[in-house]
Amino acid sequence: MRSVRARGGSCRRFVRVCVRVGSGALVAEVKGAREAKALARSRPGNGVPGTAAPALQFTASCLRSKQISPRVIPSPVMPSPPRTCHGFARRFWRDGFGRLALVFAVASSTFAAPDLDEARKLFLTGQYREAIQAAEAGAKAEELSEEWHLLLVQSRAAVGQYAAAFNTLTNVMTRWPMSASIRLRLVGRELALFNQQPERARDMLTEINQQASQRPWSFRDAANMAALARAALLMGADPKLVLERLLDPAKKSDPDKRDAYLASGELALEKHDYALAAQSFAEGLKKFPADADMLCGHAKSFASGDRARMMAGIDKALEANTNHIPSLLLLTDHLVDAEEYEEAEKLLKRALAVNPAHPEAHAYRAVLAHLRNDSAAEKQSRDEALKHWTNNPAVDHILGAKLSQKYRFAEGAAAQRRALRFDRSFLPARSQLATDLLRLGEEDKGWQLADEVFKDDGYDVAAYNLVTLKDAMARFTTLTNAHFILRMGEKEAPLYGQRALALLERARSNLTAKYSCTLDKPTIVEIFPEQKDFAVRTFGMPGGAGFLGVCFGCVITANSPASQAAHPTSWEAVLWHEFCHVVTLSLTKNKMPRWLSEGISVYEERQASPAWGQHMNPRYREMILGKDLTPIGDLSAAFLAPKSDLHLQFAYYESSLVVEFLVQRFGLGAIKKVLADLAKGDEINAVLARHTLPMEKLEKDFAAFAKDAAERLAPGLDFERPQGIGEPPRAGGPRPRPIPEPVAVAVERLDPLEWAARNPKNFYALTLNARRLIGEKKFADAKAPLQKLIAEYPGHRGADNAYTMLAGVHRALGEAKEERDVLAKLAAIDADALEAFQRLMELAADAKDWRSVEANAQRHLGVNPLTPLPWRHVARAHEELGKPVHAIDAWQKVLALDPPDPAEIHFRLGKLMHQTGNPLARRHVLQALEEAPRFRDAHKLLLEITGSATNPQPSASKTEPKP
Repeated sequence: MRSVRARGGSCRRFVRVCVRVGSGALVAEVKGAREAKALARSRPGNGVPGTAAPALQFTASCLRSKQISPRVIPSPVMPSPPRTCHGFARRFWRDGFGRLALVFAVASSTFAAPDLDEARKLFLTGQYREAIQAAEAGAKAEELSEEWHLLLVQSRAAVGQYAAAFNTLTNVMTRWPMSASIRLRLVGRELALFNQQPERARDMLTEINQQASQRPWSFRDAANMAALARAALLMGADPKLVLERLLDPAKKSDPDKRDAYLASGELALEKHDYALAAQSFAEGLKKFPADADMLCGHAKSFASGDRARMMAGIDKALEANTNHIPSLLLLTDHLVDAEEYEEAEKLLKRALAVNPAHPEAHAYRAVLAHLRNDSAAEKQSRDEALKHWTNNPAVDHILGAKLSQKYRFAEGAAAQRRALRFDRSFLPARSQLATDLLRLGEEDKGWQLADEVFKDDGYDVAAYNLVTLKDAMARFTTLTNAHFILRMGEKEAPLYGQRALALLERARSNLTAKYSCTLDKPTIVEIFPEQKDFAVRTFGMPGGAGFLGVCFGCVITANSPASQAAHPTSWEAVLWHEFCHVVTLSLTKNKMPRWLSEGISVYEERQASPAWGQHMNPRYREMILGKDLTPIGDLSAAFLAPKSDLHLQFAYYESSLVVEFLVQRFGLGAIKKVLADLAKGDEINAVLARHTLPMEKLEKDFAAFAKDAAERLAPGLDFERPQGIGEPPRAGGPRPRPIPEPVAVAVERLDPLEWAARNPKNFYALTLNARRLIGEKKFADAKAPLQKLIAEYPGHRGADNAYTMLAGVHRALGEAKEERDVLAKLAAIDADALEAFQRLMELAADAKDWRSVEANAQRHLGVNPLTPLPWRHVARAHEELGKPVHAIDAWQKVLALDPPDPAEIHFRLGKLMHQTGNPLARRHVLQALEEAPRFRDAHKLLLEITGSATNPQPSASKTEPKP
């Protein structure tokens, strides 16, 4: 056995080669207690519970050799001559049969048989009824044609005629050469399952195995190699070998056959390797640009990362085939996420008009029924989904997965358990259940199941990521109290772990009382120093670089300040925001629309501190007064595929503005009643109408409220923006990073300075003028436009705000007091103003204002506690304020951050500990001397501690040594 780890694309893939060669066959090897049963039971995920999976005999010739010589155009299959034939008899058998076949071919060409390529085109473009008619005529005209019969079976299956398709298949497979067809058997396996014949499905795989083993040379064309690959995967063959020795050679042998491209892409999707899937389907689209299956597969590869690209792919697929059910279901899935349930139902009607028996379409109908709390309709849809294949695990898996995406993890886990009762080895359900358990806080069971999934499928990227994350989290430090389990990096926990626990306790005390919420179990909070670990714990995959924190109900995940170097944000505001989700999700049993959940959390940030949360700004003002205000009923969709990062930020802000409007108009009591009714499963529009206004009236009144709020922003300023200014950046990625406001001005056919002079009340003109004057070092002149901006717009935060520029002007002019006053105003309204906090610490230290030093150092620590600077200021302030115990704690934190001058830190610790009678004082002084042996003050302190009268060496330095 050998284990190979490989990285490819943008995702991590684990490659495990685990094979045993013996008796001319390559078979899957299973470890542990299952080894003896490996060949007697089905492999994970084959969809046929409790049936034996055949040994992969055909792989002796198909997989054993690294080099395969596929046939570009396979020779006609002819029966072998009798073993007793010799010489002339053998030649007659061969030549005579060939002439006879030619005669039949010429004779059949005189009939007006349908064109096979045209019939295939009917099928691929969704004209399934016409394809059935053409295939019936073709199969009748060419009774020995495998292609016509295969097309007929596939076309009937596409419209839900599973019994007729299976009857057709079983009838034609009694005739030569269809009796040797592995492609018909592969289709037949699925049809057998849809006809309640799991044993026959198993037999189909056994027969494929036998055919390929006995006559491997007959199946080396691209289409048959792709079919062999799919069969091999169902029988548990190593996916890497299948890819390298069947699918890749098939694509090279005949690049104009679509099957291998589709099989490669679908395999990557199954293993959650979306980068590889996108690459595989893109390769196929170069050859088949209008293939709906290829376009849909390519779109699926972007479903978890780039919804806009996914939507574009779906549009192209449905343009190629308006009846393409996989594309209709992928779009349905998106609409369910966007809470566009009526539109989703319309798409399902379209899909079921094509195939009234499609199990996935009925499964999505069950999802919609569940979300509207209609248990009777849910049962009916689920029964329909299982009508033809009663133990199909995919049905409950789809239902559960969508419920989990709605944060209804307990209900999702229950559905996955139902799926596993149908097939306990069904890997998608096992993997999803592991994730659900981890998000429910049932960590022991979740991690155990994740390990089991990875052992059974070492190629699954999501499974590999989870077990790797488990190893990383084993090194975390855990802090607990009665209400929280806090896990953090071992280096970060001593720095701000207790502060984080204290903040969470304040949030719990405040918000549970405010919303009358009782939490019956501790909340798990995990703070990740590595963004990739946060992404894997949160999303299952690396990515999501724009997210700061996510709440699943009783579990919160968050990025630590270590991962926010480029865009520092208050981690305290993030935790408050996420804990508010704990409260609202608990009150609603996770049954609330995303816009309301995010809206309450952002609103409560602002309520907790005027420096937290999002606020009206010039860009939001422009979007509200323009055409970017989203109707309340569509707000959840605004989070899924925003036009830009700015539009995603605006979705959060607008949601909070809706909540503010509801609280002002109807009171907090109405919000609490809405949350209580949502917990019962009531639909949001009906609940809002019950406690506020009907949706149409509510949206109209809110639009007026939002417009008024926008117009009240700095009414003394003009916010008309010149053409070309600050176009919003493209979208990236539950609580995102704030985006700096663009304020650079580009004016066509008019000098910017001339334009600014003509618009003295314009926000952008004033900003431009101030920046020009600063650039020309006319600092005194720059005061006027900046002071006007502050007077008219005192709440301006973010990049290039007037406070920051005016403080810089005062600094350049040596006006320290004025600089402090300006920066203090900014610090009071912006919790992320890290540079302002740093400068305020310096100015306050120079002025010996130690309380101000401490206050601004604490503000800095609320953004980034992982740098020595604020801890130094805290320690110095506590020293000067006569708080030695607090100073000791702060200096110890400085020491933990590996400062460049450890001797000084040890000395200060020794001095403070000596003052408080701490016996560790001597150790720290010795450590100071170890770092700097000529440190005279440390020698004196050591003598004082030990009571020695020895004089210090005259050559010792009088001050602290250089680092």
